[in-house]
Amino acid sequence: MSFALLQTEEAVKSAAEGQLHLWGDLFLADPWFLALIPLVLLCVAYGRARKARGAARFSVLLNQELPRSLAQRLGWVPVLLQVASLVLMVFALARPLRGNVETNSVSEGVDLALLIDRSSSMQHKDLEANRTRLQVVKDVVSEFATRRMTDREGASDYIALFSFARYPEELCPFTMDVDAVQGFLEEVELASDRAEDGTGIGIALAKAVAVLRESEAKSKVVVLLTDGENNLDLIMPLDAAELAAEEGVKVYTVFAGRYVSDPFGQIRAFDPRVDGLDLQKMASMTGGRFFLAGDKRQLEKAYEEIEKLERTPRKEKRFVEHFDLYREFLLAAVGLYAAAWLCFCTWARRLP
Repeated sequence: MSFALLQTEEAVKSAAEGQLHLWGDLFLADPWFLALIPLVLLCVAYGRARKARGAARFSVLLNQELPRSLAQRLGWVPVLLQVASLVLMVFALARPLRGNVETNSVSEGVDLALLIDRSSSMQHKDLEANRTRLQVVKDVVSEFATRRMTDREGASDYIALFSFARYPEELCPFTMDVDAVQGFLEEVELASDRAEDGTGIGIALAKAVAVLRESEAKSKVVVLLTDGENNLDLIMPLDAAELAAEEGVKVYTVFAGRYVSDPFGQIRAFDPRVDGLDLQKMASMTGGRFFLAGDKRQLEKAYEEIEKLERTPRKEKRFVEHFDLYREFLLAAVGLYAAAWLCFCTWARRLP
């Protein structure tokens, strides 16, 4: 009996549940009937032994053994058919089922707004040798966006891209197109005009929150990267953070660089007790975290940590249907038993 027979569409839908998985999509609803198989084998063996004792009552006519005929050499065939028939009958009693299992994954995506500082101070080369901060940041953010939009677990997130100096600019609206995000990211350049230079952190965050307000996602996140302090008072960073908190937007802030410029243009080492305090408070107010990245590896770790913290929740729903297959096994058993009976009545017949 070919396994294709078990896959027939004529199988009857069953109310039984599969209790024992055999292989593939084949199950048994009442597997305890399989305990009858040893009893069947014992009964067949006992019956054959009684027939052998009956045959032993005949006298031996010749002193030498007669050559065995073809029918004698194939005498085991009807016995095997009989045993196989009885085993299939027991298997039919065990109620074989074909299970049709359908699994649906439901993903709850995250809307991620990525904000990148492109002010003139991003030209410093302290994150990686011979490369500006902006060049390093673009590489790391590109890898992060690719991972989030092509999640290994099958879930993906919508990502929007913003850049800012004195004022913010929405480069790419929320999308799942990796190539589009990477293309816009490659075009981000340092602010070259003094009129557009500056670090408007508050305005940039407020812009991202305004865009996220239109989102229907349950999880809304902003990842804001900068290398300096806010120097534009149109919207203060903490006011923008309060707005984000009211809208349910979580803000992660990243400071990229080892050095900062003071109001007099002097370069000095970053001091977390003095610098980046607004960034730390913004993250705290919205339920996010602040990260300090003094080199490329620390920057990668910061985005990796954000990725771990903002995993996409996933749910699985399983639908299982079972179809009875006992008819196929029962018909096969009857067919084999009929074949064994015909053999015993014809070429395999023995004298009583």
